[in-house]
Parts: sequence; structure tokens; C-alpha cells
Amino acid sequence: MTQAADRAVFFVSDGTGITAETIGHSLLTQFQGISFRQLRLPFVDDPDKARLAVERINEAATDSGIRPIVINTLANQELSKILYGSQALVLDVFDTFLGRLEEEFGKPRSPAVGQTHGLVDYHTYESRMDATNYALKHDDGGDINYTNADVILVGVSRSGKTPTCLYLALHYGVKAANYPITDDDLEETQLPARLRPFKNKLFGLTIDPERLHQIREARRPQSRYASMKQCRTEVEEAEGLFRLHGVPCLNTTHTSVEEIASKILVALNLERNMF
Repeated sequence: MTQAADRAVFFVSDGTGITAETIGHSLLTQFQGISFRQLRLPFVDDPDKARLAVERINEAATDSGIRPIVINTLANQELSKILYGSQALVLDVFDTFLGRLEEEFGKPRSPAVGQTHGLVDYHTYESRMDATNYALKHDDGGDINYTNADVILVGVSRSGKTPTCLYLALHYGVKAANYPITDDDLEETQLPARLRPFKNKLFGLTIDPERLHQIREARRPQSRYASMKQCRTEVEEAEGLFRLHGVPCLNTTHTSVEEIASKILVALNLERNMF
């Protein structure tokens, strides 16, 4: 039995559901104080699957006693009609915009399943994979040849460098390396020697010491690495290093990886379209 405070939100798509989920998250964050139970229903691409989706949606309505919300990105209008037979508030993302676009362009839509995140452009796909391989190879200073890097993220351990690099690679095709600042680096007032030739590619990530302590404590309990004193010292010295050398910096404590990536692109003037 779902708690009364939890409202079920379904992201229904004929593809991966990433678009529906991304748009849905953006909408839900506008409503503070409401608890949501979010469920993705991907690959709903025929009437039988649409009816099964309706069954799940109606079960959630019965269990909770609260009308569910459905964020729908089904390209097939006949399948969308099936969803409208559910006990949910159905928000059709395509219908919200496509009618006005049809009017503007003077032609009807040509619905295609899975075009948003599908493998529709092999060149684009290869760019994403190359960037992802680059991020993995250059993770945590694993490869220090940064000649081909678009950006090099620097920061103390556990400040969010790796997930941001992978997000930049997968969604923008950005070749992002990351370099972990160590105690040895912090003992000097200069940037690490291997980073100096690439200063214009550097972007610093920092984090509140309290949050860093929580993250590290979960990884290495009761260690010097995770101690509050160590976390506070590393963050303060790293931020001082960024200020001294004019490295743009962002605090990741309360910032999503999507927002971090967007701010990096703007700060370094990397004009890339999202895949």
C-alpha cells in the first residue's frame, strides 16, 4: 500500500523513456513538499503494451487512492488514446507542441518511434562513444595526455568529476578528462605541472566539506581520508588554488549533474548540442 503522500508518476514512452523522464523531472521539481513515486514504462509500442500500461497505472490509482500523473511521449496517437482511458492525469508532451508546429510549418507530423535517443546518426553515435572512451581512459589522472581534451575537471576526490565527465561525453560528445587534486598538489601554490599547459581547459569542482565527509565516510569509514578535518582542509586549499590561478569553479553540493554540465559548457564556451 503506497503512502498517501506518494503520488505515482509514470513516464510512458515508445522508446527508452529518457525524454519523458527528463521533461517530467523538470516539471515535478517545481512542486516542493509533494512526494512522488516515479516509474518509467519504456517501449510501449503496440496496443497490448499500452493496455498493460493502463493496468499498471490504474493499479497505482487504486492502491494509493490518488490519481496518478502520466508524462506521455508516445508518437503513435492511437496508443496515446489508450492511455487517456486510464484513471490518470495524462500529459501528452507531443500534443502540447506538435499542433502549433504543424500550423507553423504548414505540414503534418511524420511520427517516428525512438527518434529522440535512437541510433539515427552513426557519426553522432561514434562521436558519443569516442568521447565516452576518452572520459574512461582519462579518469582520475589515468592518462595525462590532455592534448585532445575539450575540458579537464579538477577537484578533490569525490567532488563529482567522474559522473560529470561521463555525462558530458554521453550527452554532448565532449572529451572530458579529470584530474584528482591530492595532498601533494595542495602543498604547492602552483597548479600541478601536468595541468599548466592546459590552463584554458581547466574547470574546478568543489563541494561542501560536510557533504564530502558523508560521501567519503560511506566509502572508507573511520579513515583519515574521510575525516571532517581532512575534508575541510582539502576543500579550502583546493578552492584557494582555483582562486589564485583564475580557474572557474562550481560547488556541486546541491547541483545536479545536468546543471553542472550545462554550466561547464557555458563557462568554457563549448557550443555543443545535446544528443
